[in-house]
Amino acid sequence: MDKIRQSTLHGEVAERVRDLIAQGVLAPGSRVPEKQLCEQFGVSRTPLREALKVLAHEGFVELLPNRGARVAKLTRTTLKNTFEVMQSLEALAGELAGARISDAELANIEALHYQMLAHYKSGNMQEYLLANQQIHEAIVVASQNDVLIDVYKNLNHRVRRVRFTAELSSDYWSQAVSEHEAMIEALRKRDGKELGSILSCHLRNKVEVSALEEMAE
Repeated sequence: MDKIRQSTLHGEVAERVRDLIAQGVLAPGSRVPEKQLCEQFGVSRTPLREALKVLAHEGFVELLPNRGARVAKLTRTTLKNTFEVMQSLEALAGELAGARISDAELANIEALHYQMLAHYKSGNMQEYLLANQQIHEAIVVASQNDVLIDVYKNLNHRVRRVRFTAELSSDYWSQAVSEHEAMIEALRKRDGKELGSILSCHLRNKVEVSALEEMAE
C-alpha cells in the first residue's frame, strides 16, 4: 500500500481506515493500532486522530478516553434500519439513472457486470462482491443527484464490511446474478421505473438481510 503524502488531508486517512474496516482487516471490537497505521500510511498521529474523530461521528469507531479507539460493532437493528433506507435510496437512484445515465456510464456498468459474472462462474466470492458493489455505486452516481449520492455513500460505508465478509448460499447467489441481469436490461432500455423496482426488490430480499444479520452482534 502506498504511503500517504504529508500534504494530504486527514480525509484520505479516514478513507483508508474505512477500507480496512470494510475488508475486515480491522475487526469489530478490536483496538485501532494507531502506531502501526501511522507507519503504514506514512503520517503522524495528528491526521490519524483527526480521521478517527470523523470515523467516530460516522459510527465506524468508538473513541475511548485516553485509550485510543476501537472498531464499532454493527447491531442487527442498525443493520436492518440501514438497509431499509438504502433500499429506498437505490430505488430512487435507479429511477433517475434510467433517464440520466450517459452512454459512457452504461458501458462502464456493463463492463463491471461482465467482470462480476466471470467471478461468479469461477466461484470467487470476494471479487464478485467487490464488482457487485461497484455496480450499485455506479448506478447511484448515474442518478446525477449529489444529495442522494452523498447520503448513499455515508450509509454504504457502514455496511461495506458486512458485504465483504458475507457468505452467500448458492441459491441466493444465483438469484442475485439473475437480478443483476435484469438491472442491466432495464438500464439498456433506459427504463428507470423498472430499474427502481428491481433494485428495491434486490435489497428487500429477506435472504440477503438474514444472512447479513447473522454476522452482526
